[in-house]
Amino acid sequence: MTSACRTGPDLAPDLFFCTLGSLALLLAWDLSGLDLWMAHWFGSASGFALRSHWLWQGLLHDAIRPLPWLLQLALLAAIARPFGALRQLALARRTQLALTTFIALLLVSTIKLHSRSSCPWDLQEFGGPAHYVSHWAWGLLDGGGGGCFPAGHASAGFAFVGGFFAFRHTLPRTAWRWLAGALLAGLVLGLAQQVRGAHYMSHTLWTAWLCFGCAAVIDQVVSQLLAQTPSRAPAPGPGFSALKP
Repeated sequence: MTSACRTGPDLAPDLFFCTLGSLALLLAWDLSGLDLWMAHWFGSASGFALRSHWLWQGLLHDAIRPLPWLLQLALLAAIARPFGALRQLALARRTQLALTTFIALLLVSTIKLHSRSSCPWDLQEFGGPAHYVSHWAWGLLDGGGGGCFPAGHASAGFAFVGGFFAFRHTLPRTAWRWLAGALLAGLVLGLAQQVRGAHYMSHTLWTAWLCFGCAAVIDQVVSQLLAQTPSRAPAPGPGFSALKP
């Protein structure tokens, strides 16, 4: 999604094409029918055998759930008292990072709260009561519990892609490392839910796109505001000759 993007000051042109291109690929995935095909990798008529597995549920779901909010609190605290690489970020960029992560988590949670799409484990072919309905079929009930789109758990990783935008202005290498870590964490957590039957792969991919898009928009807004703010250079003092009696 970002391999073609620069990290220099003028990111807008590349960002537009990266976002548009990834959206086109994501829509193509939605139309491909690969969601159900992948769900059958782990599920059968008797359900998902690994749904309650100690690794996929115990470690990669239950134990991880409070972590993004703890990290969010740390980022909020770092606005006033930065630590590690955050010390090299200006106050505005530290605020941007904390704000981006919070809004991304809130965005995914809000969409999920109003979603009528049910999870794979709710489908009749996996032992549940629902029938498959695309998450684009707004208002059409599938007979299940709903609330499954997009992937909320994967946002525990993807929401932090905002670090890429915050760091790219001054520390490009740190920015790419941050991006790689956030994407890897999101994919691992999304895969864990895929194995359990809690989400389709498209749910994970949409979460990644939403978090990235959210971070990109906030970065552009903050950059525009900073560009319009006049620098406060100290006024020149009197010359040495002016101090002579």
